[in-house]
Parts: sequence; C-alpha cells; structure tokens
Amino acid sequence: MRKWGLTPFAQIRKVGDRVIEKIIFNVLAFSLFIIMFAKFIKKNDTSYVYILSIQFIGIVINFIELLSSISLNLFFKILIYLLSVIIPAIIIIFEKKKNTSFPEIFNIWLANIAFKGGNTEKAKEYLFKLINKYPTSYEGHKALAKIYEKEGNYSVAIDEYIRVTEINNNNMNINYNIARLLNIENRPDEAITILQDILKKKPEYYDATNLLGEILYNSERYKEAINVYTNALRYNPGNYDLYYNLGMAFTMVNDFQKAKEFYKKAAEINSLLYNAKLSLGQIALIAGELEEAEKYFNESLKGEESESGSYYYLAQVAILKGDKEKAVNYMNIAIDLEPKIYLKVQKETVFTPIMNEIRKPKQIEEQDNKNRNKRRKLSLKEIKAINHLSKTCSLISNLNNDDIKIMRNLMQQQKQVKEQQREK
Repeated sequence: MRKWGLTPFAQIRKVGDRVIEKIIFNVLAFSLFIIMFAKFIKKNDTSYVYILSIQFIGIVINFIELLSSISLNLFFKILIYLLSVIIPAIIIIFEKKKNTSFPEIFNIWLANIAFKGGNTEKAKEYLFKLINKYPTSYEGHKALAKIYEKEGNYSVAIDEYIRVTEINNNNMNINYNIARLLNIENRPDEAITILQDILKKKPEYYDATNLLGEILYNSERYKEAINVYTNALRYNPGNYDLYYNLGMAFTMVNDFQKAKEFYKKAAEINSLLYNAKLSLGQIALIAGELEEAEKYFNESLKGEESESGSYYYLAQVAILKGDKEKAVNYMNIAIDLEPKIYLKVQKETVFTPIMNEIRKPKQIEEQDNKNRNKRRKLSLKEIKAINHLSKTCSLISNLNNDDIKIMRNLMQQQKQVKEQQREK
C-alpha cells in the first residue's frame, strides 16, 4: 500500500514550477531595478534611491532564500514581491499615466504630511526644492498654490495658479480657482473675464456660473446676472439656487412679477427653505394682496427655522386687516426672536396704534447678538434683495391711519368685486 506523499513525478513538477517562478521573479525584479537605476542616473535625483533601496531589500531576501534552500512562508513571499516588483511597477505605471515623475510624487507627499501636521514652512520647503529642480512641475506649483491659499496669501496663490495654467491650461478648475481668489482680492473685472471664458468653453460648469452671477449681482449688474442664471437653467433645470437667485435679481430691477415667478419655482423645489416664501410674501404685500401675503408668511414659518421677519410682516398684514390683537401677538414673537426689530417698529407709523401694547425688550443689543448667532447667516446678495423688498414694503408701513383705512376699504371693495366675478 503506497504511503501518503507526493509521487516522484509530482515532486519533480513542483520543483520545476518553483524554478520557473524564481526565473520569472528574478527577470521582473532585475528589469525593474535596472529601469529605476536608469531613471536615477538620467534625472540625477536622489529621490529614486528610496525605491532602489526597497527593491534591493526584496532581491536580497529572495537571494537568501535561494542560498539557504529554506522555503519562506507566505508573508515573506508577499513582502518580496511587494518590495521588488509591485511597488516599482505601480510607480512606473503612475509616472507614465499622469505624465509625472517619482520625485514630484514623493516631495508632494512629504509636503502634504508636513502641512497636515501643521508645519507649513517645512511643506513649502519640500515644494521649493521640487520646483527648483523641476520648474515646470504642474503638481508642485498646484500644491504650493493651495498652501498659499489656505494661509490667506491670495495674491501669491493667484501667481502660483497662473504658473499652473502656463504649464497646462486644460484644467478648468484651476482657472475657476484664479477667478475665485481674484474676487476675494476685490478684482471683480478680472474674475468676470476668466469666468466668462470658462463658460464659453464649458457652459454647464455650475460653480463658474454661480460665482459669475454672484459677482455681477454684487456689482449691481443685475441684468447681466439674470442672463447668466437664465442660461444656466438649460443645464440645471431643477436647481433651487438658480431660481432663487433669479428671483433676487429681478427683485433688484423692480420686476416683481418676474421675481414672484422665480421665487415660486424655488419654493416648489424646496418648500422647507425660508427666504423664498418670505420674499413671495413681501411681493404680495407690496401688491396689496394681503391674503396671499399672509399665506406665504405663514408658510415660511414651516421652514427649517423660525425667523423674526415672517412674524414682523404678519403683524403688518394684521394691522392692515384691522386685527390689532393678532398684530400685537405677532410683533411680540418677532421681538422675542430679534429684539432689534423694536427699534425699527418705533419708526414705522403703521404700528403706532399698537406701540403701547408691544413688549419692550431688555438689553436689546446683547440679546440680539445671541439670537443672531443661532440664525443662518445670509449671503450678501440675499441681504441686498431682502433689504430692497423691505424698503419697498416700508412705503406701506409709513402710511398714516387714515391712509390705512382707505387702503383697507379699497381692498375690501376689490375682494367683493372678485367674489361677484366668481359667482358670475
């Protein structure tokens, strides 16, 4: 009966397989070592010494196994292949695919580690060393620009980003970063030129659209901003921000009908956001449509957070409708949320009939600062649009009591006419 074990033929086959494996490994390992050594000589860069060293370690371990006739376990076999074949092969492929070199990768990697560790100067030192040796290093200049940007040194960051575009101008994100930093540096005209060029080449680039529209809006070039946002709708038809931005832009040119149209679309897309509903209420109030205004102000309260503005305008609507008790309740809530509103209320004649019943807040500034920190911070363009509507609404607020009665009677007559038309 044959004992358990390999037959002589199987043993010979196993030895043969092992020999073939070793031949293949040695061919690959020595070929890769020669390639790396050639790169080291050609570029005269000591960064390649690190790769040559780990390759050498893998080859030595393999050589020791051959001399001692000891079969290493799986861990050491994986380690040998990793050091001698896999890592060098990955580096060669990566260099070719990204059109870069190992010294670039290595120095940028060291710079990133230093920067994340809080050693900015060391990070820049690695990048300066790289750029001095390779002046056209795309990744080196880009990494340096990012560090300057995070430091807040925007003018130098812009210069570095420009050098990146001189090396390769195909990356739209780099041009966008230049425009963004130019805007921060208060150089809007230069930023506009770059963004317009980006959108000619890539009209669907949303970030460029958003930034260009914002710069034009803040420069009071509202009609140009409207064109930018309108064109962007072709590529982002369901975007809340585009509709909301169009609503604000049309508000600033006093086209309240158009503004209302876009605010409505924005509110349909995201009913939980506060500002679109508030703006719709303000526009309805300007038009004297109190029922519609009240509806929108109430809907704005169902958003993600309660805002004093909604209660303030609900109080104004209640006054115009002759409901003083409701107006007082709304105004007290508004003042609790934002005590500073009390100062505004004192100046507006529409609230004169209820001033004695409104609670005067204690320590207005201190409490107002606490509440402001809890509220969502508005962007500059949101503040401009809301203030513009607020000023327009103030025309109604500054009416005297006789004017309010006349206005209320006119609105009651209009309501009766509408009801009669519905009956017909």
